This record gives sequence, structure tokens and C-alpha cells, in this order.
Amino acid sequence: MAQPNHDPITATADAGAVLGAYLRAQATAFLRGLRLHEESGADAAEGSDAARSLRGAARRISGSLATFRVVTESSWADGLRTELVWLSSTLADEHAYAARLTRLMDALHRLSGSPELPAPRGSAGALTVGSARAGALLERQLTLARTRAHSATLQALGSSRFHAVADAVAVLASEVPLDAVAARGRVAEVLVPLAAVAETRLSAAVAALPPVDGAHPYNADHDGLWHEVRRLLRVHRYAREALGEDVTRPAAAGEALDRHRDAAEAATASATAARTPRIAPATAYALGVLHADQRHEVEAARLEFAHLWLPEPAVTPR
Repeated sequence: MAQPNHDPITATADAGAVLGAYLRAQATAFLRGLRLHEESGADAAEGSDAARSLRGAARRISGSLATFRVVTESSWADGLRTELVWLSSTLADEHAYAARLTRLMDALHRLSGSPELPAPRGSAGALTVGSARAGALLERQLTLARTRAHSATLQALGSSRFHAVADAVAVLASEVPLDAVAARGRVAEVLVPLAAVAETRLSAAVAALPPVDGAHPYNADHDGLWHEVRRLLRVHRYAREALGEDVTRPAAAGEALDRHRDAAEAATASATAARTPRIAPATAYALGVLHADQRHEVEAARLEFAHLWLPEPAVTPR
């Protein structure tokens, strides 16, 4: 995916010129990813990389159109943003299921060989026995979900809706529909305040998070709050990219929240598998241990984000 080169952007530069250059670069990255995806054929690795590039460019365009909406032709921006959100979400599902299965299988392998884990009463070694069955169950469920997601992706990429999106992005690569008045303003007067609004929304969402310390027990009901912070952090990051600023810190914090999302969804998948009717007690036990392990991963990711993003006093050492 296209990344900014952090060339300095002066405060007196035209807002339309700066935003237009960023959007054109991302549109070009989208089209390059689309071409690579079409050329990848049966190569799963190349296809996955190309899809990742497509998603990254789509998210950057849609996020920027949301933040800097008033600088563009709003009706056009709203329509394209909606379609790009649909596309990036559709493309993400197949990769997400595959990555979730890999995470869970790796965790099961690690846990089944750990001498630190207690076995249930009267069933020494049940984790080792149950982990194989748990792995098989998870593989069936997540492979089925991945297959369905793959079919949905192929259907989406072959649809008239997708071709309309691709055509719109192709036009964007050469011409950005801008508001005639707002685009003539200076970066400091137009883009910087809009980016600040995105940062304010992020700050409000972060402030609404529960404390990250040992005195507050983990609560899965809070996952949604963290996922919203992840979304807003990404929008904030893209806004700063468009301004040519260094985004090392929000990128690192975003990676922590990516791990949070991955672990939270893996924990949900293990809990869903554990509710499968008529599974053996050893299988249920292994899935329970796996669920707890992924919840610990969630908590670790929350703490990492707090150390990266929050003021130091907001994090209470364990």
C-alpha cells in the first residue's frame, strides 16, 4: 500500500492540492493492488498480499474522505466512501478467518505442551487429548467460514458494484472532485483543523475506555469500546499521513490494537466452538483453556496500547 514520504507540507500550501495529491496516490495504490490481485491467479500468498494492498488503499481513501469531506464534493465523497467501506470489509473477511485459525492452532500447540497448565480433576493429560479434537473442531468451523468468505469475495470482485467502485477510483487517480471554495484555502486554515477534529474524537473515545490496571478485572463487554478506538486511531493516522506528518507513534499503537482485535475475535471463536452440542469434556476443557489464553492476550494488548498512547500516570503498574 502507498505510504507517505513525509515530505514537508507548508502551512500556506493549497488545501486542495495537498489533499488531492494524497488521494491520487492512494487511488494509484488501489489500482496497482487490483492489477496484482488479478495477476496472482492461484497463488494464495500473492493474492493475499494484493488484497491487503487493496484494503489498505481503500481504507485510506475512505478515511480521508470522511475527515476532509468539506474539501471535496460531498455527495461524491459520501457515495465513494460507502462503497470503499463495503469493499474493504468484504476483502478482509477471508484473511481474518485464515489468520484466526492460525492463531488458535498455534496457541493450542503451545498450551498442550505447557507443564504450567493444570489438568482437570481425574483427567491428567486432558489438555493434550482435548487439544487435538479442539483443533479439528476449530479447523472445520473456521475453514467453512473462510470458504464462504472466499466465495463472497469472488462474487464481490465480479459484481457490477465492484466494477463501478474500480471505475470511480480510476477517475480519482487522475482527478479529485474538490469543493471550489474550500479547496482554495490554506492547509493551516482548512486541513489542519479538520485533522484536529479527528484527533479530538479519538481522544474522547480513549477517555471512555475502562482503566488499564490490575485493580479492574477484564471485561469482554468492553471490547466494542476498544474496537472503536482502533477505528478512530486509524482515521487519525490517515489524516496525519495526508498532512505529511510522521505517524510512527499512531502506527505502533494501531498494531497493538490490531493484536487486541485478533485476540478478542479468537477468544470469541473458541467460546463459540465450546458451545457445539455433544462435544467431549476434554475438548470443552481445551477450548476453555484456549479462550482464557486469548483473553490474556487481549489484556496484554490493552496494556501495550496504554503504554504507547496514554500519558504515563494513566497506567498503574501491576
